[in-house]
Amino acid sequence: MLKLGVIREGKTPPDKRVPLSPEQCEFILNNYENVEVYVQKSEIRKFKDEEYSKLGVAVVDSVADCDVLIGVKEVPKDELIANKKYLFFSHTYKKQPYNRDLLNAILDKNIQLIDWEVITNTKGQRLIAFGRYAGIVGAYNGFITYGLKTGRYNLKPANECEDRAEMEAELDNVKLPNNFKVVITGKGRVGGGALETLSCMPQIKEVSPADFIAKTFDHPVYTVLGVDDYNKTKDGSEFDKKQFYADPSTNFESDFLKYAKVADMYIACHYWDNKSPFIYTREQAKDKDWNIKVVADVSCDIDCAVASTVQPSTIADPIYGYNPITESVDDFMKEGVIAVMAVDNLPCELPKDASVDFGKMFIEHVLEPIAGNDPDKIIERASETKDGKLTSYFSYLQDYIEGKE
Repeated sequence: MLKLGVIREGKTPPDKRVPLSPEQCEFILNNYENVEVYVQKSEIRKFKDEEYSKLGVAVVDSVADCDVLIGVKEVPKDELIANKKYLFFSHTYKKQPYNRDLLNAILDKNIQLIDWEVITNTKGQRLIAFGRYAGIVGAYNGFITYGLKTGRYNLKPANECEDRAEMEAELDNVKLPNNFKVVITGKGRVGGGALETLSCMPQIKEVSPADFIAKTFDHPVYTVLGVDDYNKTKDGSEFDKKQFYADPSTNFESDFLKYAKVADMYIACHYWDNKSPFIYTREQAKDKDWNIKVVADVSCDIDCAVASTVQPSTIADPIYGYNPITESVDDFMKEGVIAVMAVDNLPCELPKDASVDFGKMFIEHVLEPIAGNDPDKIIERASETKDGKLTSYFSYLQDYIEGKE
């Protein structure tokens, strides 16, 4: 019998998301005879304790008796329970300095840490993530920002909406110019989420990257760029994707400016490798023909790929201005200043919907492996720590935990 515990989120600022909704806990109880589910009491999460208990889910003060503990954000060091299996986003596998002490505490307490972010199939593809909802909310926030920047309309912030349905209904208030153009980078889970939001505005039609640059339209349009659209070779040779992915640092440079000269908004949803060229540089943002007024940076890599993203923003204060002339933060309403939305925890704005989406992925891909049916070694490969040590898959973190890098 597996005792599965849903922990109370302890990180500050509080996160209202959960890994399993009440209905999903009920589904597990009804369909998995070998799994019991316990939910730790919380006044924070969007789903209330009573919503779990009325469906027959045990709501408890402590989950210390459970075998596997699941949450969303990092668990504070003093709340970690020794000798358990934990699943949460630890933000350690990229050697993030701010969580070195957390990983050391996990080792000291003999915890098996399974990080959501590195749970993959045999092809190396991530199985569970909040990226889709980052794209959904990030695109919506982009249109909030455009409305404020231009004074054309106002939308209710996503975090003030009860759920995604209410947020999407707000999009009926969007009033765009006939010649409006929005460019999107990224064709993965995040970019797909952004397109879901755009699909709620039937007035915006998709066009090819070539038509986006060359043609004018009597209705709003968008285009989605792949790496071969916004990068080019330095020597003018034909773009080779395999060569780019193998080593983007040698013969490639940004080709984004031709889109920036005609676009009104940019939604950044790409995955960016630090060996790749910047999407656009500070110098390119100074070009006299630069036209982009709003950047919704869902990817939110700070001070690198997207030059105008010089700092993250927050749900409470989501927009700042980037002055391309001074290369610094400025009033986003000023003429010539780019309005930047760079919230780095976007799924938190729709905690109910994002949690349900996450729970579906957990049940589909992780529940059976964590219960012992794991022929592809999904859990083993995603375990950063076990038996008080780094696993062989994460031995590269040894210097990191020792503070040597």
